[in-house]
Amino acid sequence: MPDNELIDLTTSVPEDYRGLRLDVVLAKCFPEHSRSRLAEWVKQSKVSLNGKVVSEPKAKVQGGEMLALKTELYPAQNDSPESIPLNIVYEDDDILVVNKPAGLVVHPAAGNRQGTLLNALLYHAPSLNHLPRAGIVHRLDKETTGLMVVAKTLAAHTALVAAMQRREIEREYLAVVAEELIAGGTIDAPIGRHPHYRTKMAVVNGGKPARTHYRCKMRYRGFTLLEVKLETGRTHQIRVHFAHQGLPLVGDTVYGWRYKLPPQSTPELQQQLLAFKRQALHAWRLSLQHPVRGEKLTWEAPLPEDFANLLKCFTKK
Repeated sequence: MPDNELIDLTTSVPEDYRGLRLDVVLAKCFPEHSRSRLAEWVKQSKVSLNGKVVSEPKAKVQGGEMLALKTELYPAQNDSPESIPLNIVYEDDDILVVNKPAGLVVHPAAGNRQGTLLNALLYHAPSLNHLPRAGIVHRLDKETTGLMVVAKTLAAHTALVAAMQRREIEREYLAVVAEELIAGGTIDAPIGRHPHYRTKMAVVNGGKPARTHYRCKMRYRGFTLLEVKLETGRTHQIRVHFAHQGLPLVGDTVYGWRYKLPPQSTPELQQQLLAFKRQALHAWRLSLQHPVRGEKLTWEAPLPEDFANLLKCFTKK
């Protein structure tokens, strides 16, 4: 994909589109681009009807007009490619799936401009330079491990973002809490920015809807391994929801985890808990419909070593 690639598209608006909003018509005529991105280009005066620039996405079409879109493709990333090892579990011409390790930040931000997954992706596939966020369509927290899908083409990115919004991409996690639960359930509570600590999220009135399903996968003395499935994908959702229930994830000091040992604990368990410096959360299964071929694909990622070693020290009920 060349650095200076331009978009120059024209088409005649079908007569039966009369009365539809311009952004809707654009999405129908140019489906390789997302509706939100097309609406943004309208606001930037990149779209014309019969040669007249239209800058309002809600403008109605009459049908029969000549519709034109002329703009630069997604601007190149300002971030640098870096030779960072990637654990790629699947890759084809349209997507790739990576197993992210603990400690790897997904997107560059203040204080983390380098050494991120995005920098690694730009090195692995330079063509991602012109995709939004280098093709990343969802994220994992820095210390959360597991599977993420990345789009390699604009069409794949548009399709995956739409699938994510329709909740068609299934993401399943393994998590550990320091309580002996006997049943699963659903946590349905809105999440927004913490009112006092701006780097944290919280269950708050007026937050975005968030729903988390969970079941008990294995019970141990003093702990439970949970299988968690997201229905929505809010920032820190699993961590916030379980902390709100009084069940912060093991190792998650940001959301209330405090080191404690159950009765009759072994020295090995004490050592592993003291050494476990992150939330016990792993994105172990990812399922989606391929954005081009349409087939259903599923991947699973084994537990990382530190997580697996922690479980080995637990005593089964």
